[in-house]
Amino acid sequence: MTHESLGPGRVIRPTKVAPAAVPPAQSRRAVRLGPVAVLIVVLLAVMTGLLSLVMPGTLFERDAGRLAAAVTFAASYVALAVGRVPGLAIDRAGVALVGASLMVASGALPLDEAYKAIDLDTLTLLLGMMILVANLRLSGFFAMTGGWVMRRAHRPLALLAAVAATAGVFSAFLVNDAVCLVLAPLVIELTLALRRNPVPYLLAVAMASNIGSTATITGNPQNMMIGSFSHIPYANFAAALAPVALFGLLLTIILIALFHRHEFARGARLTAPSTPIRLHRVLMWRALAGTALVISLFFAGQPPAKVAIIVGGLLLLTRRVRSERVYAQIDWSLLLMFAGLFIIVAGAEHSLLSGEVIAAAGQLHLGRLPVLSALTAILSNLVSNVPAVVVLRPFIEGLRDQERAWLTVAMASTLAGNLTVLGSIANLIVVQRAAASGIVIGLWDYCRVGVPLALLTLAIGTLWLWI
Repeated sequence: MTHESLGPGRVIRPTKVAPAAVPPAQSRRAVRLGPVAVLIVVLLAVMTGLLSLVMPGTLFERDAGRLAAAVTFAASYVALAVGRVPGLAIDRAGVALVGASLMVASGALPLDEAYKAIDLDTLTLLLGMMILVANLRLSGFFAMTGGWVMRRAHRPLALLAAVAATAGVFSAFLVNDAVCLVLAPLVIELTLALRRNPVPYLLAVAMASNIGSTATITGNPQNMMIGSFSHIPYANFAAALAPVALFGLLLTIILIALFHRHEFARGARLTAPSTPIRLHRVLMWRALAGTALVISLFFAGQPPAKVAIIVGGLLLLTRRVRSERVYAQIDWSLLLMFAGLFIIVAGAEHSLLSGEVIAAAGQLHLGRLPVLSALTAILSNLVSNVPAVVVLRPFIEGLRDQERAWLTVAMASTLAGNLTVLGSIANLIVVQRAAASGIVIGLWDYCRVGVPLALLTLAIGTLWLWI
């Protein structure tokens, strides 16, 4: 992306760069091959399931079952990493559901075992927090607080610090994806009104929300999952990873300011316009009271899933906002994807995780935190952070110091999200919101800050947990 050369006070408008064109022949080939590959996987799973009925207990049936489980697992994770299947209108949640159903169809996992594989604590915690965040968002709290903080930043560097701090603090206790959904449009509106380049501030929203969410179990979906798997107390989790998040937020501000020196060098005086915000005050105070109660009970050691769903359920008892508006804010597809992932991995574990495989994994020395951190970061960028955590679960449970291992996975899977635009859903939300407003955040714009930030924070986080 290129920028016009400007003087003080002029509007900076990013110049759009046309995406690289995909040759029509390659595009048509991918559209044809996608459904064919899916058909092969489906037929293999169904035929294996029929074999288990016709030839139960035979060596051929067992080998076919392992092959079907391996192919289903691999195909599901490739599709989840890509985010779609060429030629089919299916998203990640649909891929997870189809993969789970094929694990059951092939006999890799009996239906009753598939039910047991779904971690209801994780889904319950995520649902409860989504209801809480939905109430805060509908009340106008995020817009009011974000606007108030950022309007009091009278210099570009102060504005950058305010954006990063707001995104990081909110994301530490609430789901970072929801924070990005709220803050990205607000930052776009404010920076354009101030005649500033929105790109560095939007990078701060995405990167700071990823880093801030490292601090607690409720910061992001993978941490919620890890909290459920590991049973690490909320306070212990925060005590271990909050210092990493704080240092990471400071590093975010420094690197963005360094790589966007032209935006911050002059230190122009900013005067933000006052924009009216519609507040539902009663709803806001109820939601804030619920948030304070939830966080207090988390730190008091109460089960997070139980606390979140009870408070979330009570917040639905209102005459101010129809329940349907709250439901519309909930990411049901994410809950569905989680359920499907649990079944896919359980099917692979049931059919493929033999003693030899576990012994081979032991040769990787996952008990060494730098090795585990590097592997988690690589996996998180290959297949996304949530699937990476699910895949690592059976191997973490075999380690001696499981608590420190889980903290390492939480830290690495989250901080690795800043490596590329595709590293986290929060990044994609910010980039897509920017594109809708005519602002292009190119690959180089993101990576020149994201790559050093991710590598430095991963190194710091690993060293912190290791010493």
